[in-house]
Amino acid sequence: MKNLSKLISKDLIVGLLKLKFQKDKICEACQKGKQVKYSFKSKNVTSTSKHLELLYMDLYGLSRTKSFWGNYYALVIVDDYSRYTWIFFLTLKSETLKAFKKFSKVIQNEKYLKIKVLRSDHGSEFQNKSFETFSEENRISHDFSTLRTPQQNGVVERKNKSLKELGRTKLNESDVPQYFWVDVVSASCYVLNRLLKIYFKSHPLRTF
Repeated sequence: MKNLSKLISKDLIVGLLKLKFQKDKICEACQKGKQVKYSFKSKNVTSTSKHLELLYMDLYGLSRTKSFWGNYYALVIVDDYSRYTWIFFLTLKSETLKAFKKFSKVIQNEKYLKIKVLRSDHGSEFQNKSFETFSEENRISHDFSTLRTPQQNGVVERKNKSLKELGRTKLNESDVPQYFWVDVVSASCYVLNRLLKIYFKSHPLRTF
């Protein structure tokens, strides 16, 4: 308002109406134009008490660049308790269930624990009859985030963003061809998992 008053008083803009503005008054049009959705509070406390009680899943892609190994997608899985991350690279979205089946058998056998709850969005790669049947047979509860509310699956959504940003940074820094994105994202995931381990050693809470 102060700046507009100066423009009017000095007649700096041709055709600008001679309006008088009240000091410290809120402009309703500006208020509406600048309003944003209220941000969700970050989840600082885990709601689980041991590993594999809750796994967050998300698929990112279609990548604009086909990887050297022929991949276009990446399946990211995050454990709620430890925040440990696994990433699997896929050629087609339809390979998601196959990759998860293989992962679930290996991780449950390795840790002597059962996967209890999965959380994902409503993507067709997760919400389908085959995935539903697999979950029922293995007594896994499959929760879905509310439509247009990715914050409910925010743990893995944020991890996706971190992995992609680190991957792009590594590609730019090393000046290697874009089709090596799988290798740099995989390396980024490896590094992030090790950073978590260092953090939990200095803050003795939990490690995978």
